[in-house]
Amino acid sequence: MPAHIISSEEQRDRMLCTPIPKLIVSLSIPTLASQLISVFYNTADTYFVSKLSTSASAAVGVVFSLMSIIQAFGFGIGMGCGSIISRSLGGKDNDRADRIGSSAFVFAAAVGLALCAAGLCTLRPLMRLLGSTDTILPYAESYARIILLAAPVMCASFVLSNVLRAEGEATLSMYGMCVGGLLNMGLDPLFIFVFEMGIAGAALATALSQLVSFLILGWQFLHGRSIVRLRLQAVSRSPRDYGQILLIGFPTICRQGFASLSSALLNNAAAAYSDAAVAAVTISNKVYLLVRSMIIGIGQGFQPVAGYNFGAGNKPRTRQAFWFSTLFGTVVCVAGAALIALFPEPIMHFFRDDPEVTRIGRQALLYACAVMPVMAYSTYVNQLYQCLGFHQAATLLASCRNGLLYVPLILLLPGLLGLSGVAMSQPAADFLTFLVSIPFQIWFFRHKLRG
Repeated sequence: MPAHIISSEEQRDRMLCTPIPKLIVSLSIPTLASQLISVFYNTADTYFVSKLSTSASAAVGVVFSLMSIIQAFGFGIGMGCGSIISRSLGGKDNDRADRIGSSAFVFAAAVGLALCAAGLCTLRPLMRLLGSTDTILPYAESYARIILLAAPVMCASFVLSNVLRAEGEATLSMYGMCVGGLLNMGLDPLFIFVFEMGIAGAALATALSQLVSFLILGWQFLHGRSIVRLRLQAVSRSPRDYGQILLIGFPTICRQGFASLSSALLNNAAAAYSDAAVAAVTISNKVYLLVRSMIIGIGQGFQPVAGYNFGAGNKPRTRQAFWFSTLFGTVVCVAGAALIALFPEPIMHFFRDDPEVTRIGRQALLYACAVMPVMAYSTYVNQLYQCLGFHQAATLLASCRNGLLYVPLILLLPGLLGLSGVAMSQPAADFLTFLVSIPFQIWFFRHKLRG
């Protein structure tokens, strides 16, 4: 075995013995980079498309709901298999890790293909449902059509990335995301302006970048750089294995699925005012997502550590991993909130030089900043339950932010507070999710991590 490829036993020792702060930071830096690049290339679409028109900019926000659906299944299957893999490797069951990883890859590709077919067959009514107005609809259809064609590759890429993270090889996962993201940023202006493809050019840039990411991630497995071996003969024929993947990944599917629902409800609520309102909430959400992506990036470094150590029976290290990650994530959130609160107008101006878009977006950003410091805690409580296999509670927690708490707020607050209620709905749901998470964390530590 080449010297640069770590063995499964060496990796297990690293995950169980390396000091928690050093381990989480080393795993989080690559996942943070991956998350930021992912947000940046999605934000690049928003930035370059916003130069076309306000309606085109709003269309990116509409199609974001569709991308959330695709990500819900891809990332959910990836998280489900990743949780099983990290605990299997912690318990020295490499054969199970290979079986689950191989099965999840094939499963995700098949689900992506089904989403592609269903979306293309119902494209126009789907875009209407997700918040398109008459002026936004042509742009949304053009963008979404190409994104749907890339769905199988997107779903499969999420699985490959999560398998690498689950085994503690976050750096290998980072390579594909970073190269694909940088490629997207370069192709966006080329396709949109030079080749005069308009918003379809942005979608094509995204699709090609996803394909390149997939090929780079796949190369890691083909060349034996991963602990988990993906093999066709290892693909499970047992419904139980797929049921376990879906069961553990269901909180993520719920979380991302509700993110799609919340985005659609937000777009529809904003559309009642103007295309400028839709564009403003689209841009402010991209900025909000930038900070949230950093939290998730740290969480993706935390989860394999928790899974390995819990699988090995080391509860004190599992507790320590949670608290260090929460502290780390909170510091990042406070810094992000402070930066955004200082420069809300320049941030909005960067995307769209429209006074009405800036006015609405500024208000939305300031509401978001107020709750950012508490987002890390609630996110990691949810991830703790999920990565350790407590799927029912994890599903409930995952459903709060964009579903159980958000849906009533987005339906109620606009009627009471107008456009301010639209901007306030997501931050209010985030704060309530934080309050709900507290008793869950206390119970889990007392009953599952004592000792």
